[in-house]
Amino acid sequence: MAENAQPIIIKKVKKGGHGGHHGGSWKVAYADFVTAMMAFFLLLNVSEPEQIKGIAGYFQSPSPINAAGGASTSMISLGKNKDESKGDGDQGRESSEQDPFSPEYTKEFLEFELRQLNALNEELEYAIDTIPALTAFKDQLYLEITDEGLRIQIVDKDKRPMFDVGSAVLKSYAKKILRQLAPLLDSVPNKISLSGHTDSTRYMTQTGYSNWELSSDRANASRRELVGAGISSGKINRVVGLASKVPFDVEKPFAPINRRIAIIVLNKKTEDAIMKIEGVDRSDIINPTTVKIKQLGNAIKSGTVQRSGAVIRFDGQ
Repeated sequence: MAENAQPIIIKKVKKGGHGGHHGGSWKVAYADFVTAMMAFFLLLNVSEPEQIKGIAGYFQSPSPINAAGGASTSMISLGKNKDESKGDGDQGRESSEQDPFSPEYTKEFLEFELRQLNALNEELEYAIDTIPALTAFKDQLYLEITDEGLRIQIVDKDKRPMFDVGSAVLKSYAKKILRQLAPLLDSVPNKISLSGHTDSTRYMTQTGYSNWELSSDRANASRRELVGAGISSGKINRVVGLASKVPFDVEKPFAPINRRIAIIVLNKKTEDAIMKIEGVDRSDIINPTTVKIKQLGNAIKSGTVQRSGAVIRFDGQ
């Protein structure tokens, strides 16, 4: 029976050629190759370290499936470009952090604006010390940086008032003071506010004309003088009369110093607040003052320039 047993034949089939089943692995390899080529061409066009880091970060988790656990699902971030997957809120916050002149009153913008107001304050002090028309009235001019901006007050002095009693007509020397201040006030982009003040002496005519009307008319007379000296009427943001409600010397309500004109070079925050009080929401409006201050910051360099008889010393950044 052993002789009749059939031999066992083992066939070994050698796989080869192109006829076998390849599966889908070649597609993954090809996709990786295409992605690598895309990165190569991107690298030819970028030089910023942030952009190169963005590309490197993408390849740490290139698959959207893997990215679901926390990696970005957006296209490759090139560092300075905005991530398209971020919401509007994130974009707005990123913008306000990068742009010191954004409407959110960033720390950088407020510091820059304060430096400009301090520089203007120094120029005014210099002008008061050097221009005869101002030096003669040095004891009637008060300068102060406040939360609203730079406040300039022109006050009455005994026997040297800005106006006659009950009058809103400026004295000749008061006109000279305002005309000397005008070019300095016009040298900055900030808008200004004017307010008139009286002392507590009761004043009322038979027609009902009182300290309220008188203080308002005096403030408006000062506005006209500034405009006549070259300041644009659009630069003036507010003209008000406050009668005797905000005395300079609280303990001496009848003192001449309480009769005054106050000029405030407004900072942007106060300017916008005034507009909002009046019913104008400027939160989404590009403020011309911001644009001009931004241009000023880019253009101003340290140096001096002759302006209306006073040497203006700019403190550039």
